[in-house]
Amino acid sequence: MTPAVGEVTAVDAARAATDDSVLLLDVREDDEWAAGHAPGALHMPLSALDAAAVPSDRPVVAVCRSGNRSGQAAAVLAVAGVDVVNMTGGMKAWSQAGLPVVTDDGRQGEIA
Repeated sequence: MTPAVGEVTAVDAARAATDDSVLLLDVREDDEWAAGHAPGALHMPLSALDAAAVPSDRPVVAVCRSGNRSGQAAAVLAVAGVDVVNMTGGMKAWSQAGLPVVTDDGRQGEIA
């Protein structure tokens, strides 16, 4: 049986990530990540998700574009024993909330 996975809003995830009390795990594909992501997020595409490679020093917030793929990732991670929640609305909600979106070189990013 798959453990139930909780959810968190983009605003609450951003607040927790600011003080490093959670790890934002972005499971979008490389091109989506390159266009823009949350500052400080860790990138691990869903297609390459490895629960053993996910840091376990703090709770994880799984993130994708809309919340669907991150929900799948969160379910996989929960089965592996990771303390994880899914960010509802994904990076679309993050961007719509006016939260920062950056590229790897620190420029302003975008969410398509």
